[in-house]
Amino acid sequence: MKHISLSNKTILVTGAAGFIGSFLAKHILDTVKDARVVGADCMTDYYDTSLKEERLRMLSEYGSRFAFRRLDIADKVALNALFSEFKPSIVVNLAAQAGVRYSITNPESYIRSNIVGFFNILEACRHNPVEHLVFASSSSVYGTNRKVPYSTDDKVDNPVSLYAATKKSDELMAHAYCKLYQIPATGLRFFTVYGPAGRPDMAYFKFTDKLVRGEPIQIYNNGDMYRDFTYIDDIVTGITDVMQRTPDETEDGAPYKIYNIGNSRPESLMRFVETLEQCLIKEGIISAPGKKELLPMQPGDVYQTFADVSELERDFGFKPSTPLETGLARFASWYREFYKGRKRT
Repeated sequence: MKHISLSNKTILVTGAAGFIGSFLAKHILDTVKDARVVGADCMTDYYDTSLKEERLRMLSEYGSRFAFRRLDIADKVALNALFSEFKPSIVVNLAAQAGVRYSITNPESYIRSNIVGFFNILEACRHNPVEHLVFASSSSVYGTNRKVPYSTDDKVDNPVSLYAATKKSDELMAHAYCKLYQIPATGLRFFTVYGPAGRPDMAYFKFTDKLVRGEPIQIYNNGDMYRDFTYIDDIVTGITDVMQRTPDETEDGAPYKIYNIGNSRPESLMRFVETLEQCLIKEGIISAPGKKELLPMQPGDVYQTFADVSELERDFGFKPSTPLETGLARFASWYREFYKGRKRT
């Protein structure tokens, strides 16, 4: 592995108005005082854009060290212009159409963003050489694999959602470009990231909204599901560490590597909900636990996610340290402050 200093570098973060992208940009700006972050985001209305605008407002406080361009990575001309203008040394591609269930009703948006958009990123890195490309994959690529914990050595040839299929496609395209053009690239398979200012389409955020409105919350597979919930601060620390080392070449000569990045401690969905309720009660957001509606498993869902992060621990010392109770307490505190006086729909 080759070490890369982030000092005095221009770092492009796509999806910078998103949950992980905004926290990553802030972390870099806080910890690398002479780094410059260029953020790109198309600001879709997949969820409440006011949340994205608040994240950008937070990043704008860093002045000239943070530059933002509103663009769609599927727009090749605009993306190439961005690379020509800023000449980034490191690219972190977090722009994507997320969500498993949404991919069933809106498949075209996944092809545009996750396939065409990522192809454009690869082409831009090919024609504007970068020191390192780090890109987001997903634990969804493991599909219905029964062997746990999930290892990057496992076969991932049977996706159960279009979203998962696009993320696996990204990994394959990246490997081809690494081999052909020697672009150092590292893919990260994220496992259920949560925290303050998170995505409103995620279960914990939806649960909270419904609890606040006094509506029953839907719990799938009768609550018999497990997720490797990973707190946002642990995720961005891991990404930042990965950014600073390029992968060794594989047997076929490609400077390419895939890692799992998760908590490696799956929690039952019911325990997660009960912990969330207690945190919301403590913050005065709700007064009592809410009603639960138990439903069967939904199309595209998987029973369990469980990350084997031994390689990330071996290569980078990655060890998530945020307990579920702490992470959900921080989310509850943020929710109370952010939505104070705002109407949630």
